[in-house]
Amino acid sequence: MKAIITILILVSSITVNAQRICGSLEYTAQLLKSNPSLQNSFNKVEKEIGHIKTGRNAGTGARGVNENELISIPVVIHVLYKSTAQNISDAQILSQMVALNNDYSYQNDDKKNAPTVFAGLATDTRIKFCLAQVDPNGNRTNGIIRKHTTEDRFLLDDAIKTSAKGGDDAWDNTKYLNVWVGRLSGSLLGYATPPGAPANLDGLVISYDAFGTTGTAKAPYNKGRTATHEIGHWLGLVHLWGDTQCGEDGVDDTPKQKSYNVGSPVFPHVTTCSPNAYGDMFMNFMDYTDDATMNMFTVGQKARMRALFADGNVRNSFLSSSACDSNLASAPAPALQPVTLATATASTFSVYPNPVQSTIHIEFKTTVAFIVKSIHIFNANGLLVYKGQMNKEKMDINLSNLANGVYIIKVTEGTTAFTKKLVKQ
Repeated sequence: MKAIITILILVSSITVNAQRICGSLEYTAQLLKSNPSLQNSFNKVEKEIGHIKTGRNAGTGARGVNENELISIPVVIHVLYKSTAQNISDAQILSQMVALNNDYSYQNDDKKNAPTVFAGLATDTRIKFCLAQVDPNGNRTNGIIRKHTTEDRFLLDDAIKTSAKGGDDAWDNTKYLNVWVGRLSGSLLGYATPPGAPANLDGLVISYDAFGTTGTAKAPYNKGRTATHEIGHWLGLVHLWGDTQCGEDGVDDTPKQKSYNVGSPVFPHVTTCSPNAYGDMFMNFMDYTDDATMNMFTVGQKARMRALFADGNVRNSFLSSSACDSNLASAPAPALQPVTLATATASTFSVYPNPVQSTIHIEFKTTVAFIVKSIHIFNANGLLVYKGQMNKEKMDINLSNLANGVYIIKVTEGTTAFTKKLVKQ
């Protein structure tokens, strides 16, 4: 869809019925109400996106970013908790990083669910995320900040981003993507700042029970897609319906749709706004469907997001951020939080030796018939380093090719996940 996006001040009402509630539109309206001059900043970003996508070419232009260049974004997670449950585990945070990297690289397992007519438009955005390894002072970090708060819940008022109001202050937004995780009000799952927002507010906010794929994450928002969706906003994407009936989203290859979709629609979902018999692209990450239904970004959305990294545009500074490289830090990183082992009836899960130098032994002792399990091993940045299956009660895995450090082993049996921290030395 060819369009120039303007921020809408009037926010349509949304019926709350176990559906995704993204607060980004309402939040942006609040920003503009308190500071109308921000519209000039948002318009400037939009103009630059248009220039890069057309006149200067998002792929090879002098001010563009080559479409094959891998862009790395350091992430800092601010966990604000009042109860123990809200202090989500490192394993849950790592599971979110895995989901983000899978979704943005088009390596998500459920991409096969996209209808053939839309699957051809799906793509790897060539954007990856890491937990920050270097803090703003040059010291080692694990990219996770944990802070107790006396606040029962947070609203769309940015209190979660301010230490003085029970939240936590942002890190430098030119080098880090700030993500605040806490208990949010009502059915709100998250919200994000649009490109061009004030530096001290820049980033996204996610509910602690819609973050990651394990721990406190609750269905139908337990596949990490709330963060995928909100980062899309942070990178300049708008909802597919342009936040108005049959509106525009500024992307050529996403079909026009009448409004948002919820739950798990059946393909094709055709409305009076549909350009053809294929209907809505409801499996796109920028709709309101359940996590298990979402599975793709398009080529056009990739171009729009990557245009933000061109010379002079608002996210360009990330191309020179080195916060993903722990070798540039001057002090050791804080230790990862111990991971609580999940339990299942009639099963005992063990991993040994730990620490390990080369080969680990994974064992399940069970009094019932053994069920095949999937094994995933992630590094401290949440990146997948091993994937396999366990077909019997005991299995050996050679890890001699992995660098020394902390890893998370996740073994999945049906809907149950068993996780354990492993140290390689």
